[in-house]
Amino acid sequence: MASKMKSSFVNMVVVLGLVAAISGTSLGYMFEVTKAPIAKAKAEKLKSAISLVAPEFENVKEYMVAPADGVGDSLFFYDVTKGDKVVGTAVKSWTDKGFSGRLWVIVAFLPDGTINNSNVLEHKETPGLGDKSDIAKSDWNTQFKGKNPADYKLIVTKDGGDVDAITAATITSRSYCDAMQRGYDAFMKYKSSTPNVEEVKVDEVPVVTEPIDTIQEIKEGGQE
Repeated sequence: MASKMKSSFVNMVVVLGLVAAISGTSLGYMFEVTKAPIAKAKAEKLKSAISLVAPEFENVKEYMVAPADGVGDSLFFYDVTKGDKVVGTAVKSWTDKGFSGRLWVIVAFLPDGTINNSNVLEHKETPGLGDKSDIAKSDWNTQFKGKNPADYKLIVTKDGGDVDAITAATITSRSYCDAMQRGYDAFMKYKSSTPNVEEVKVDEVPVVTEPIDTIQEIKEGGQE
């Protein structure tokens, strides 16, 4: 009968080392297996988000643009084309003024700067309050459609602007407007320059007419 391994510090180190190695290998394998599907799902979600806010289009050209004031992370731009004509530009913009942290908004501008449509993409706002900035939750952000920030103040009425805030969620409303203004400013500054960008073709872009779910982190929240 085989003798039982004697318990010792060395034996424990060896066993723990083997367990760690096996666990690390397994985790690495699972990461590689799931990485591609996760990336594909995120890409499809983004394409759907662009389709929801942009005019009807056939192809997308993707690039990054720095904020107009040069402060903070770059914004993601998506020129949407039909034939050889750019019919709009979707901008994935951000703000750090949200009630619960960073908030991402996608807003599509027509060539003259008019807002075609917009929606919140990622947020940590209070369920039932701040999350009403999501098209799937309410029609609050329809007030921006057809407006041009050149003469439409992207500021809540309480602060002297033209935007009706979400009831009991003024902070979220302000942050949404801040993200849209950042997107508009970067868009107009970009239009005044002539940078060269590389086109990224998007195959089989779905045309979405129904709201899509946003990424939401549920947190205990109160009045905003």
